[in-house]
Amino acid sequence: MNLAPLVEVTRGAMGVDTVECVHYGAVAVVDAQGRLRYAAGDPSFLTFSRSTLKPFQALPFVEGDGVAHFGLTQPELALLCASHSGETFHVEGVRSLLSKAGCDEHHLQCGCHTPTFYSATGKRAPADLKPTALHHNCSGKHAGFLAYCVQHGLPLETYLDPGHPLQQAIRARVGDVVGLTGDALALGIDGCSAPNYALPLDKLAAAYARLAASDDAALSTLFAAMTQQPEMVSGTARNDLAFMRMAPGDWVAKIGADGVQTIGIRSAGLGIAIKVVDGNMRALYTAAVAVLKALGLVESPETTGLAPWVSPAIRNARGIHTGVVRSVVALKRVG
Repeated sequence: MNLAPLVEVTRGAMGVDTVECVHYGAVAVVDAQGRLRYAAGDPSFLTFSRSTLKPFQALPFVEGDGVAHFGLTQPELALLCASHSGETFHVEGVRSLLSKAGCDEHHLQCGCHTPTFYSATGKRAPADLKPTALHHNCSGKHAGFLAYCVQHGLPLETYLDPGHPLQQAIRARVGDVVGLTGDALALGIDGCSAPNYALPLDKLAAAYARLAASDDAALSTLFAAMTQQPEMVSGTARNDLAFMRMAPGDWVAKIGADGVQTIGIRSAGLGIAIKVVDGNMRALYTAAVAVLKALGLVESPETTGLAPWVSPAIRNARGIHTGVVRSVVALKRVG
């Protein structure tokens, strides 16, 4: 594996920092024509797309006229692409989605977890909190899956089976977007139990360049929903929300578990995909900001809403400053 150092974590005292950890990975920056423009490490590194796949998993629903069929609002459509924080407005949005499809939370097969809101904000979850499937960060995507099945008369009980007609339609459309046959997509099961696919990193970047710059009606509809309703896609204190608020209507951002970040830049006609190979999310956030700066897309991120991820301080349980997280990304121009 040709991997590059992306982020260092230091520890030190008396003003002297020593590198304690190095997080390796790869970066691919691709233009709207699918050409690799910049890279670090192996730009074709095979990467499970995780939640960065969500806009493309929503394509069969949008292309099947599901939005009009169920009368979805734009915030509800954005939830189909979301890794939401389980805040009240997210939960109510998913509940509305399910209701419009004649379903409820008991039809969801994503499982449940403590809302991401608490880890993102550093707040403690209430002792009496009882999360349901509605709080799962992928519940909007699953509500869209169920709605598609209702609209097309497909079984609800097996909607996550890789052989289900919905999942077969998703696989085919993902292949179309990234320029690979469905058979070439390595299959895995995501944390929410839905099928997920591993893609060369540059193909994932190309998918986000297409999402941002394509004149395809369905992709444009999803891009608009995500960029105009970024709080539905992400949540309070989350990096995707901060990215999309940096350039409203221009940047679309989507995180994926275990160290995956994608960003599409409409004005520049670029798609960015980053993978931190050890899956460290703290390192990923800092690497993503550094890549945007290296591309000249943001000049001084430390003075913007991206400041929390530029070079965050590390503090121990007593609040003592013990080190920093800092980027060492070195992008190379290709061609």
